[in-house]
Parts: sequence; C-alpha cells; structure tokens
Amino acid sequence: MAVAQKISCRVERITKHSAHVYTVDLVPTRRVPLFQPGQFLHLALDPYDPSGFWPESRVFSIASAPQQRERLSITYAVQGRFTARMATELAEGKQVWVKLPYGEFFVQGTGDVVLFAGGTGITAFTAFLETLTPTFPHHVYLAYGARDTHLLIYRDAVQRRAATFAQLQPFYFVEQDPDGKAATRSELVERLSVAALWQHIANPLTATYYLAGPPPMLKTLTNDLRARGISTAAIRTDAWE
Repeated sequence: MAVAQKISCRVERITKHSAHVYTVDLVPTRRVPLFQPGQFLHLALDPYDPSGFWPESRVFSIASAPQQRERLSITYAVQGRFTARMATELAEGKQVWVKLPYGEFFVQGTGDVVLFAGGTGITAFTAFLETLTPTFPHHVYLAYGARDTHLLIYRDAVQRRAATFAQLQPFYFVEQDPDGKAATRSELVERLSVAALWQHIANPLTATYYLAGPPPMLKTLTNDLRARGISTAAIRTDAWE
C-alpha cells in the first residue's frame, strides 16, 4: 500500500454539470503515488505549510484512472459548508493541496460483482472501470442512478468501457425525465433499486455487491439485499455525504 503524500495541485479545469454538481481536474506538481481504484483523497482549499498543521479538508473519491499519475479528477455535489466553499472559491489556476491515497473500497475480482452508484457516488467505481480488461473473468453489473439524465455525467465514459468489455452490463436510472431524453437513451425512469436490477443478474445470490452514494440510498439498498438473502460480508459500502 502506498504511503500517503501531500501534494500541491493547480486547478486545470472546472466542469459545471448543474447548479450544484461539478467535476474538478487537477494537475499535481509531481506525480501522485500509486493508488488503487476505489481509493480517495483529501482536498484542502487553504494554503498548507509543511511545518504546521494540515488545513481543513474533505475526502473525495479519485475519479481518474490509476495510470494517470500526472493528473487527478474528482466530482462533487454541493452539500454543506466545505463544498459550498469549493463552488465559490475554486477557479482555474488556483492552487489547492491534496493528500492521498486513502481507503480500502476495492472491488475484488473473485466473482461476479454488482455496483450500485447513486449520483456522484459513481466516482468510487470509475477508476475500477478504467482498469477493466477483456480478460476479466467475471460479470460486472453497474446500476447507475441520478436525479435526471443530465446528471448521469459519467454515462458516456461507462458506455465506452462497455463497448470494449463485454462482461460489463450497465443499467441507468433517472428519477425524473422532464425533456423525454431517457426514452431514447435506454434509461429507466425510476429510482435506483435492487428490485429493478435483480432479474438481470445471472447469479445474484453468489455475487458481491458494492454500494456508493448518499447514506439514505445505501441504507435502503442494504436492507433490500439482506432481505433477499445476501450476507453482510457480500455487501460493501462507500458512504459519503
């Protein structure tokens, strides 16, 4: 496991997906340490003095692939004071600090896996999806949900991976479809749920389930999986606020 390092980064690009959801691309001043798909970083907005204390920070899943060690990407939704600061203070060219890698939310390749991603929770899986190869011997089912089709911001990236990796089967869910785009993009207009995906999983009782998203979603999915006979050991969660 790589030792966590503190690295200064320059904000290269900010993509605004909606009034409250952003992707931030960072260029570190040196190559970041090796990290595993599913790990996270701490982001600090205030200057860091190595002779002093680490400033206030918040954790974010590393959305970029591990092989891209000259850049980092995160996606966040404005929820709370720190992310509100990010929305107002981050700008292209700004210097920020990160420390990484942290976490053990690793997708194990020992059997079929089912990934449930709600909103920006998809970033817990993007690095894993980027590392998939055609020789991966198991099925990967991805249930990716968002409030509306515009917020399925990693959908195109997922589709590119699915086009080259036959074992990856993505399913998309939107809670509302105001402009009717879901009908033409094969998205299910319903809340992300175990019931909606269950029938598509070849061997649901032997798969391992990975859940990432807001806590209420994680609780609902976990309770449903347990009610269907899935053991606690086969349910792994990456909670975020």
